[in-house]
Amino acid sequence: MLAVPALAQVRPGDVITPDNANKVKDLVSPGVFYKVEQGMQMKIVPSDRVDWPPPYKDATEKYSAQVRLSPDGRTVENYVAGQPFPFLDPNDPKVATKIIWNNVFRPLQTDDYDLRYFSCENVRSGRNAPYRVIDEIDVGHYAGYNEIGRTEVDPMPIDPDFKKTGRYWLFGLYPIMSPEGMRGAGFLRYRYADPKKSDDIWSWNTGSRRLRRLDEGLMSDAVTGAGLPSEGGGNIVVFDPDHYSGFNAKVEEYNYRFLGAKNMLGVVHAVHSPEVTCMTDGGGSACPENWETRRMYVVEASPRHVNASQTLQARTVLYIDSEVWFPLYEDAYDRQGQLWQNHIYWLTYRDRPVPDARIAIYPFKRSFVVGAAATDVQSGMSAMCYLPSRNTPEKECWYINMGAVDRTFFDPDAMVRAAP
Repeated sequence: MLAVPALAQVRPGDVITPDNANKVKDLVSPGVFYKVEQGMQMKIVPSDRVDWPPPYKDATEKYSAQVRLSPDGRTVENYVAGQPFPFLDPNDPKVATKIIWNNVFRPLQTDDYDLRYFSCENVRSGRNAPYRVIDEIDVGHYAGYNEIGRTEVDPMPIDPDFKKTGRYWLFGLYPIMSPEGMRGAGFLRYRYADPKKSDDIWSWNTGSRRLRRLDEGLMSDAVTGAGLPSEGGGNIVVFDPDHYSGFNAKVEEYNYRFLGAKNMLGVVHAVHSPEVTCMTDGGGSACPENWETRRMYVVEASPRHVNASQTLQARTVLYIDSEVWFPLYEDAYDRQGQLWQNHIYWLTYRDRPVPDARIAIYPFKRSFVVGAAATDVQSGMSAMCYLPSRNTPEKECWYINMGAVDRTFFDPDAMVRAAP
């Protein structure tokens, strides 16, 4: 897809601040507009395209023709690798569901990934608010392993384990490095192809020395200051596991509505890695950063309240980039219909995650998430995450499709053994 032209309301070179925020009111989501009004600055730059990794493109050409939605229109059948639905018809009554499945099997990380050392800071954001960190977490590994859709690392395209377990992917976040009171804690999650099977989820708490199974309903809740699902109390931030790496809930547990395709502003060629703290909004975002015009699919996701009966958000509106296939931002609404949470993701596109990388260097450009912010617009509390951390001892940070982790990393016993 070709890069889209700049919009009439803004031009390359413009710097958007609260004083001229109305210039972008119709070019971003309500939640992002709120962030600009609260001090987040944007630098408008020319648009540039983002290409898929060649192995992902080849897999799409090879396998996409055989992919179908199930008879109930909720899940995919015959998927192997690549993008499941490369040709979209806006008049197709199932186009929203197809867009969401394209987001699930996105080109960003098809095989495995290991982000080493990232951090999130909780702040009270606002226009010219002082930068004061209320709570901070540092995590050793943010990692995932896909058992299906693999394009770059053996076993390809499907791990034989998939036939035995039916797992689409495995996710791990451990060990927590700080705060000290939760040092060594962790979190694991398995997603299954069976549309009726809920995720398996474990957490390890170093204080109680207990490995616990968690209910999937907790995944839409905020997380504690240790990065684990909250069950009440603790220092709360507003990133919930269903919004790690964009919209991450189980697809079949939601209904989807296509709201259209629109030229909007987003960040896919960020210039900073690690990201910079926005000093004009109290540290609640990354700014100034390069924003450009992007073609986005706008999809509303509403929980079905069958398996997702505990979901806190009444609906979430996703703004999914049509080249990167990642939601550049999302707005979640509460059960009274009021805007509640905004999530923004800053991405870059190059052949290495950081300029001084020595190992994580790729033969082609690929996308990396370098920053993420979650804001409770009703309270002003924000969590700004730096991927990698600004103080990381690991300079490479993002290892994508390099075999940096295998299935053994996602075993609950491995998580327990990693704790001090």
